[in-house]
Amino acid sequence: FAVCRCPKCVELKLPREGAAFCSQDCFKESWGSHKSVHLKAKLSSPAPENAGEQNSGLSNDPWLYCLRKGQSRTSKLPNFDWTGSLRPYPISKKRLVPAHIEQPDWAIDGTPKIEPSSDFQHVVEIKTPDQIEKMRETCRIGREVLDAAARVVRPGITTDEIDAVVHDATIAAGGYPSPLNYHFFPKSCCTSVNEVICHGIPDARKLEDGDIVNIDVTVCYKGVHGDLNETFFVGNVDEASKRLVQCTYECLEKAIAIVKPGVRFREIGEIINRHASMSGLSVVRSYCGHGIGELFHCAPNIPHYARNKAVGVMKAGQTFTIEPMINAGVWRDRMWPDGWTAVTADGKRSAQFEHTLLVTDTGVEVLTARLPSSPNVFPWLKS
Repeated sequence: FAVCRCPKCVELKLPREGAAFCSQDCFKESWGSHKSVHLKAKLSSPAPENAGEQNSGLSNDPWLYCLRKGQSRTSKLPNFDWTGSLRPYPISKKRLVPAHIEQPDWAIDGTPKIEPSSDFQHVVEIKTPDQIEKMRETCRIGREVLDAAARVVRPGITTDEIDAVVHDATIAAGGYPSPLNYHFFPKSCCTSVNEVICHGIPDARKLEDGDIVNIDVTVCYKGVHGDLNETFFVGNVDEASKRLVQCTYECLEKAIAIVKPGVRFREIGEIINRHASMSGLSVVRSYCGHGIGELFHCAPNIPHYARNKAVGVMKAGQTFTIEPMINAGVWRDRMWPDGWTAVTADGKRSAQFEHTLLVTDTGVEVLTARLPSSPNVFPWLKS
C-alpha cells in the first residue's frame, strides 16, 4: 500500500517513523492521538528555524507507527476478546541500523517497492549459482543469529531483550534484520509466546517459567534473505507443551525429507497434516511457507495443511521455506488489535519451526541447518 505522510510533521521536520500512514483513512483515524505529537514538538522547540535539531530527540520515545499495523499496543481494550492469558506490553523505540549496512527498500518508509510487482510472485525463480552461494552465506548468518538468541532464553528476560540480541548480532555480521519496518513491523525479529502463532512483537513482558517462545529470524545480506525459526522452552515446561514442540519439529523434518525435483508443493501439507493429526494436534491454515531469495516473500506458497491447492512441482535451483505452525487445540486463529500478533482462537498453545531450503538435482539442501556450534536445547536431539 502507498504511504502518506502527515503534512504538519513534514513542516515540523519530525522523524519519518511517526508520520507515516498507509492511507488517508488511516490518517483520519489516527488524528485524535497523532496531533499530540505536534504540540509536543512545538513545546520542545524554542525557535522555528531550529525545529529539526530540537525535535530529533522525539525519536527516543516509543516508536509511533501505522494505526492499522500496530499502534494499539494496550491490554486495556474492553471490547476485545483476548483468547488466552497473554497480553501486549509496551514496546521500545525503533532500533537503529548503521549507514554502512545495505538496506532493503522498505527500511526507510515501511513499504516494499520491488516485491509486490515482481514476476516472481507468480513464477517460481530458479536461482543462479551466484544467488545460491549468496543464500548459503546469508542463511548461515541467520542460523548464527538465531543461535545467539537461543542462548539467552530464560525466565526473566524480556522478548525485547531477545530482539536486541538478534538486532546486534545481525548488524555485527554486516546484515540487515529483514522484518525491521517491513510493512511497518517495529522490531528486528518476531517473538511468539504460548498462544501466539506467529508475528508476535517483542516487548517488555518478561518470559516466565513454563512458557514456550518461538523466535523467527530473517537476515538480509548481499541482497538476499535467509529465514528460519525455532520454538524454545523457558525453564520447566509441562509435558503437553514438550510434546507439541517436538511434534512440530518432527513435522518440519518429515516435510523436508520429501523435497526433491518432481515433487508437488501440495504434498508438503499432506505430510505435515498427517503427522500432526496422529498426535491429536491441528495445523494452522492462515499462514504458509514461501519462496525467498532477493525477495523476502514470493512464489511458491507452501501450505502446511492437507487437501491444499498449491500449484506446481519442485525444480532444482528453487529456494523456499517450510514453516509449519501446529496448535494444541483448534487450527483457527485470531488477530490482536496491533494488526500483527496472530493467536490461537481457543487460547491454547502453538509451536513453529522453519528452515530455508534449496532444491538440488538429487534432493534438498537445508540452508539454515543447525551447526555443530548450535546450542543443544532440544532433548530429542541429544540422543
